[in-house]
Amino acid sequence: MTSICSIGLAKFENSALVGEWYTLINPEDYFSPINTEIHNISEDMVSNAPTFAQWYGFLSKTLHNEVVVTHTHFDKSALRQASELNDMPDLCCHWLDSAKIVRRTWKELSKSGYGLSNACKFIGYEFEHHHALEDAKAAGQIVIASMAKLNMSIEDLLERTQQPIQPRDDNTKQKSVKRDGNPDGPLFGEKVVFTGALSMTRQDAANLASEMGCHVATTITKDTTLLVAGDIDVNYRTTAKLSSKHKKAIELQLSGVDLKIISESDFIKLLQNS
Repeated sequence: MTSICSIGLAKFENSALVGEWYTLINPEDYFSPINTEIHNISEDMVSNAPTFAQWYGFLSKTLHNEVVVTHTHFDKSALRQASELNDMPDLCCHWLDSAKIVRRTWKELSKSGYGLSNACKFIGYEFEHHHALEDAKAAGQIVIASMAKLNMSIEDLLERTQQPIQPRDDNTKQKSVKRDGNPDGPLFGEKVVFTGALSMTRQDAANLASEMGCHVATTITKDTTLLVAGDIDVNYRTTAKLSSKHKKAIELQLSGVDLKIISESDFIKLLQNS
């Protein structure tokens, strides 16, 4: 998740887009052909692009003390890990998750369908998915639509996303790897499936994910938001050796489903940084 290959920023004031910025980033890391299929950015395209370290100063100054909207927590985590990798301090800003906003604004999307593409379709906003700048503008439009519907300020939304959608039910006992997510967990709303060679048991992985708010399932569906694969599985250069779950997840990604595939190591870092 430290391998950022592009960054897009969209600035909004008084519900209007007033500025935008986009650049390719040289991640100085291995380029997966699978990821290239999704975001259409190749290794050749970024070979002469600036590195994250070279743009860190601009990001730090631009985002300082601002409300920064990302759809789900992955951009936040990626930036944190990239900063850590480059011995830079965390960006000083107020993070706001537009996926959490969607789930608290529209009842129809509170349990599923709150991915960026579907949420924008729901509010009638069209955009080019898997493009950093377009995704940034789309997340901003979701915030604007939510503020209008709920008659809330951006400060109100920051507070609302810290509140659970529904109270915790402690009477449900789980006997398999399936888990309901802790409603008060920072990753509540994520629907996770594990695959491949993990370093821990599936039960232990499910327990960690559940406590942090993730709903843990055993099969990949259109509602799945995150596939966690063993470190060795994520590094396979072809799909031939991947599990059926992994292949299915890639198919859904290519069809436009908001589903991310990360390694077990990145998943642990995500839990630590959330």
